[in-house]
Amino acid sequence: MITDPIANLLTTIRNASDAGHPITATPASKQKERILKVLVEEGFIASYEAVENEDKKPVLKIRLQYAPNGRPLIRDVKRLSRPGRRLYVGKDEIPVFRGGLGLVLVSTSQGMLTDREARKRGVGGELVCSVF
Repeated sequence: MITDPIANLLTTIRNASDAGHPITATPASKQKERILKVLVEEGFIASYEAVENEDKKPVLKIRLQYAPNGRPLIRDVKRLSRPGRRLYVGKDEIPVFRGGLGLVLVSTSQGMLTDREARKRGVGGELVCSVF
């Protein structure tokens, strides 16, 4: 049983990109799809799609993005808020990650947003993860 599905998603992406795999898969959920949608929009992953595996269970197939020299675009991905310790911030407390080169995903009342978008809209929320 997976106790933290988001951490499982991030670990799957990290391990697959470190190993140089073009595609990886993880069990599907709406929260994971929201995270992947933002990562596609920001250019960290190429695409994702929801499919069914052999057992007829929903799975998200993730196509990873690599630079022309073969290095993965996702160099560091870290879970910030965990089930045992949730991290909530106000609109003025959203951190800038790596001088703005990376991004922090924030789960807000307006959906899953990047740190820049949350600051622009003036909303705070739960810090989900950081990506560089």
